[in-house]
Amino acid sequence: MDLSYWEIKTWLTNVDFTIVGSGIVGLNCALSLKSRFPKAKILILEKGVLPQGASTKNAGFACFGSLSEILDDLKTHTEGEVFALVKRRVAGLALLREILGDKKMNYQPFGGYELFMKADTAHFECCMSKKTEINQLLEPIFKQDVFSVKNNVFNFKNIKDKYIFNTFEGQLDTGMMMAALLQKVQSKGIKILYNLFVEHFSEDTHSVKVKTNLFTFSTSKLLIATNGFASTLHIKGVKPARAQVLITKPIKNLHIKGTFHMDRGFYYFRNIDHRILFGGGRHLDFKGEETVEMKQTEPIQSHLETLLKEIILPETPFEIEHRWSGIMGVGNQKKAIVKPLGNHVSCAVRLGGMGVAIGSLVGKELAEVWD
Repeated sequence: MDLSYWEIKTWLTNVDFTIVGSGIVGLNCALSLKSRFPKAKILILEKGVLPQGASTKNAGFACFGSLSEILDDLKTHTEGEVFALVKRRVAGLALLREILGDKKMNYQPFGGYELFMKADTAHFECCMSKKTEINQLLEPIFKQDVFSVKNNVFNFKNIKDKYIFNTFEGQLDTGMMMAALLQKVQSKGIKILYNLFVEHFSEDTHSVKVKTNLFTFSTSKLLIATNGFASTLHIKGVKPARAQVLITKPIKNLHIKGTFHMDRGFYYFRNIDHRILFGGGRHLDFKGEETVEMKQTEPIQSHLETLLKEIILPETPFEIEHRWSGIMGVGNQKKAIVKPLGNHVSCAVRLGGMGVAIGSLVGKELAEVWD
């Protein structure tokens, strides 16, 4: 691609910071850098027409982990590590709300519910028996019990009669959140270039040469915030994890309100605009869903529809209006990778499906890697 003198001069000359990825992490990184270095020239590169990973495709859960997810994490992490993970998620959500304000993303504190299949008695009883222990573990963060028990007030079918309720969980409008973040970033004079993906980068003594699909330029610092796409830039410790989602057409007199988790968080649904948004099911085909391909598969979509009909809306006619998928970044550990990759290159990836919760905090940490 031949660039004009004006294009080179205005967008690609004397770039102080280049951020790869315009998702939650990349945008918050840019805001943090601009706050610390008001005169810095900051450029964001985005491979899609909108943020391409999960930032505009997530379910809009303002959550930090259901009871069964926390218990599952304790199988591979210490109590101290799990406590730290939850604390970071809570701090990240607080930071996001502080940066944007609740109205800008329609944040609603409806609480979160965990449902258990009727046949899943052993798992349900295990969670119930550990509820007090986990409440005690998290008490220093919340100063009161997080998890309690509620009756099946929404009349879901084929599940246990009791839910485990999380009073601190909320929901938000993902589109509003990202539009507000983008508007805030652009109002600071930070430039975003779309439909550009980084093919290669190399450091020299004082800068980084960045080769994109359209042109090559130099930047003083390169910050990579590509999460599930990290492997495309040869960043180790991160695997892509596709999350498939569907949403119904508006349903009259929809009485369901809140965020809902099933099967250790592998299924999740919520109300939004008189609809039900329902996603998950990657555990049905872990290997197949370890991909950066943005599409849906018939077995998972069919299974989501079956659960929607048999559990969530058993007596309510519905139609599916949209289907989509997003790409998360996961690994053997839940802690995000935020680190330098060289003298002038750093990354913040592997958010473990908790981008809404920790994206703002991780973005801020990425901006502070070289402090």
